[in-house]
Amino acid sequence: MARGQQKIQSQQKNAKKAAEKKKAQGADQKTAAKAALVHTCPVCRTQMPDPKTFKQHFESKHPKSPMPPELADVQA
Repeated sequence: MARGQQKIQSQQKNAKKAAEKKKAQGADQKTAAKAALVHTCPVCRTQMPDPKTFKQHFESKHPKSPMPPELADVQA
């Protein structure tokens, strides 16, 4: 009977370690993804990773607004 209790405790301990490891890894990915979002739309404040995506977003979502000067020379 004692071995059964030790097995349960060991499983709980390993599950806790795995959860902590996964949580730490998830934070790194989230931080990296957030750092990649460098362009912000001046109209809706949506963030995009590159100028091509930014220009496509601006043309489709805000067709009546004037194009920002940083997007004038970007090829979509």
